[in-house]
Amino acid sequence: MDTKQKTIGILTSGGDAPGMNAAARAVVRAALKKGMRVIGIQRGYNGLIHGEMVEMNMRSVSDIIHRGGTMLYTARCVEFREWEGVLKAKKTCEETGIDGIVVIGGDGSFRGAADLSKAGVPCVGLPGTIDNDIACTEYTIGYDTAMNTAMEMVDKIRDTSQSHDRCSVVEVMGRRAGYIALNTGIACGATCILVPELEMKMEDVIAKIKEAQSLGKQNFIVLVAEGVGGSNEIAKQIEEATGIESRATVLGHVQRGGNPTVRDRVEASRMGYYAVELLEKGIGNRVVGLQKGEVVDFDIQEALSMKKEFPMDLYKIANEISF
Repeated sequence: MDTKQKTIGILTSGGDAPGMNAAARAVVRAALKKGMRVIGIQRGYNGLIHGEMVEMNMRSVSDIIHRGGTMLYTARCVEFREWEGVLKAKKTCEETGIDGIVVIGGDGSFRGAADLSKAGVPCVGLPGTIDNDIACTEYTIGYDTAMNTAMEMVDKIRDTSQSHDRCSVVEVMGRRAGYIALNTGIACGATCILVPELEMKMEDVIAKIKEAQSLGKQNFIVLVAEGVGGSNEIAKQIEEATGIESRATVLGHVQRGGNPTVRDRVEASRMGYYAVELLEKGIGNRVVGLQKGEVVDFDIQEALSMKKEFPMDLYKIANEISF
């Protein structure tokens, strides 16, 4: 019988997201409870190639569940995009005795995990991105915190918009997805919400603002997703067409930081624990996600090929109640 102690690595890759630390904590403690050895890989795949690692114990992840960012740091790794870089990472795993790796990140991170699994190092991906743009899961780690941060910022901007009878055009993050914009727009009572999944012409935006103005509304919020962009030009066109003073605000990376919400901490912990269970069984090349509230897993290539449907019912609600 093979009595060799199983060793797993954990890394975070791509953009940081609130809740990554909660996921790392769950992975480390679940693995240690199962008698495994855990290696923290710093700065993503770059750290894996160059051996930036530290052995983790129970205390290594103390007092991090409430913190944003990632204690393991993150970095882009151009070298890992080539097969030669993947083989270097595999060699590092062989030299350090790593039997499998939990990768916390987005689609790009999962492609790297698939390559490393193909090279013979089982990897399990956890969806860590504020954009909620990973098709195999209903929810990604960091999404809830980012929306709450955006909502709080828009609420503050609204105060000055109301004081000056302005239109505030607020651009939120989300890369090529409009989920943050849609939900934040509903939560903040935005007059218009512009998302990359659906075309909305400027004349329609202006018409809606004028209609709301005719009903007595004097200040306006227009939510623009990052994938649409052009918030300064949108504000300019609104002011020229309506005569309403309009200002653009790009919220930017403030949405990536901050203490994770209850939901992000809990879901990250659930998914982290599940990933350890997979690696305990020697199962790799999988992505963990949530479907109908349950933790599930998919083949990485299958997960990457999935398409995520935009919630048209929610968008319809937003339009119906936005005046």
